[in-house]
Amino acid sequence: MLKIGVFDSGVGGKSVVKAVQKELPDIEVMYINDSKNVPYGSKTPKELLELVMPKLKQLEAEGCKVIVMACNTVTTTIIKEVRVQIKIPIVAIEPMVKPACETTKSKIIAVCATPATLNSPRYKELLEQHAKHITVLEPDCSDWSYLIENNITDQKAIEERITEVCKQGADVIVLGCTHYHWIEEDIKTIANDFDVKVIQPEQALVAQLKRVLEQLA
Repeated sequence: MLKIGVFDSGVGGKSVVKAVQKELPDIEVMYINDSKNVPYGSKTPKELLELVMPKLKQLEAEGCKVIVMACNTVTTTIIKEVRVQIKIPIVAIEPMVKPACETTKSKIIAVCATPATLNSPRYKELLEQHAKHITVLEPDCSDWSYLIENNITDQKAIEERITEVCKQGADVIVLGCTHYHWIEEDIKTIANDFDVKVIQPEQALVAQLKRVLEQLA
């Protein structure tokens, strides 16, 4: 059976694993996270590289043919360095800035992501490429990964932050961290009151994984 690896900093990657298994039931999925060092959003690129590489090398050594990088923070900060050291294909998740900018009618979008992602060169590149004429709101979600990892829900804080960007005119909200997928329905419930669309990249990621697997066949 063909084996692929999925890596994320913490529990967020489990939602990606579920999406992969649903679409590709005949593939063995090996999932590894780094819950000991989560959250990644406040770490430097050097720290991230030191934490991530042993995990990815393990997936490679275990015979995985492709690795799914299910961590936006890693993708947007160190994916180029990672790809130099890992010899198998890596399918990497990243914030859906382009689809959000193509979808918005109000020309205002909100990106919910970790501080590391929002400060990364790749995220700035995405904004430069796709959001030149778009207002991008970045609500403070810096504590969300920690809370979700520890199974704590601060419903009031989530509601305040999502309501705020909706009231500021955002009509698309991007979930730029897989941890946030676990509160996606809560976010959608709030956003629906304002007729605001919430998007995350699992389906796009699985579609890209399928294309890579077809090339390997």
